[in-house]
Amino acid sequence: MIPRYTLPEMGAIWSDVARFEAMLRVELQVARAQSARGQVPPEALAALESRSRVDVERIAEIERTTDHDVIAFVSQVAETVGPEGRYLHLGLTSSDVVDTGLALQLRAAGERLLLDCDRLLDVLIGRARTEAGTVMMGRTHSVHAEPTTFGLKLAGWAFELERGRVRLATAVDEIATGKISGPVGTYSHLGPDIEAEVLGALGLHADPVSTQIVQRDRHAGLLTAVAILGGSLERFATEIRNLQHTEIGEVQEPFRTGQKGSSAMPHKRNPILSERVAGLARLLRGYAHTALEDQPLWHERDISHSSAERVILPDATIVLDYMLVRMTALVDGLIVRSERMRENIARGLGLHASSRVLVALVDDGGLSREDAYAVVQRASLRAADERAPLRDVLAVDPGVAQRLSLAQLDACFDEAAFLRHVPEVMSRLDALAEALAARTAAAKATADAC
Repeated sequence: MIPRYTLPEMGAIWSDVARFEAMLRVELQVARAQSARGQVPPEALAALESRSRVDVERIAEIERTTDHDVIAFVSQVAETVGPEGRYLHLGLTSSDVVDTGLALQLRAAGERLLLDCDRLLDVLIGRARTEAGTVMMGRTHSVHAEPTTFGLKLAGWAFELERGRVRLATAVDEIATGKISGPVGTYSHLGPDIEAEVLGALGLHADPVSTQIVQRDRHAGLLTAVAILGGSLERFATEIRNLQHTEIGEVQEPFRTGQKGSSAMPHKRNPILSERVAGLARLLRGYAHTALEDQPLWHERDISHSSAERVILPDATIVLDYMLVRMTALVDGLIVRSERMRENIARGLGLHASSRVLVALVDDGGLSREDAYAVVQRASLRAADERAPLRDVLAVDPGVAQRLSLAQLDACFDEAAFLRHVPEVMSRLDALAEALAARTAAAKATADAC
């Protein structure tokens, strides 16, 4: 991924140094297990542990001859060790090291993404509670529907993000899977006991039946979860973009001092962060598609997935990390224009109350639903065409006046009636906040223990 969208912490997980360091962790753990079984002399293990170093430039130099990066890696590390380097990579096939090292990187990347999710979730819950009573017009088909609150909208985003986090957490757990089972998964050189010991020490699951590789359904599952989360962020961003339309103007992205919106038009304050999130979400869906294409490898493996994964796995996690961090700042700094929300409700001429008038004409006025619908629709279309308040049009409509009193009619336009259950819905955030607090406390306890 280009530096513009790569944040330092996630970028470091996917550096060449980090990749080869992860592979070296696997190699040394295997050597320890072999030494415990008398297959690697203690002095050789001591040399491996004390002298092994990764030199990315030297690996690249060797690879120009070998055209095989794992062989180049093993040769380079063996050079740093000396004669005892011959015990490195003993009985292993390349994918034992590559896939298990990749699992370590993916787990680290996944854990960072989960932390990103929790930070955004915390901001969403806080803003949702703050804006719980900020009344705005709900829209369906981009047309005024009935009143809602901006806090309720944000609460919906919070729960969608949590669902995405659950999917991601499951995928991250599954992707933390390695294998030390040899060229076709038969443990022809090293036994299952070594695999169990090595992967246990690395904190990874063992693929119960592998081939030469860890099967790619797990990787497809991870990138699918990443893409779905990206789609959620795009939905949030698209809503912000729509609400920032000049004609709506109900929210606005934060705009820093000195920031410019257009090289030609000084008045512009564009929703660039939301647009950026929307654009990057398209990349994530493409990466997920490629990951799905990587599943059907030939026989015990081919190498068609390798070139694609070198791009899609780092890039997908780097991009989602960037999106989550930027969306957190965007939501935290979002400007909510409640006065404009009120203006837009007023511009709706009370048409949003048509559904309550319909019900009142049926319940209190004794009309059939079909007849009541016709009466209200006729009045609503007239109000919209003449730009007259619906309440005033209905008050002089004979079909309404003889069936509903003015008090009954006015009750249909009572905003509180539309929003009476919003507090109950908003209270559902409490469970979400409690779960988030528990996760945060557990993560802090783990960090303190380390």
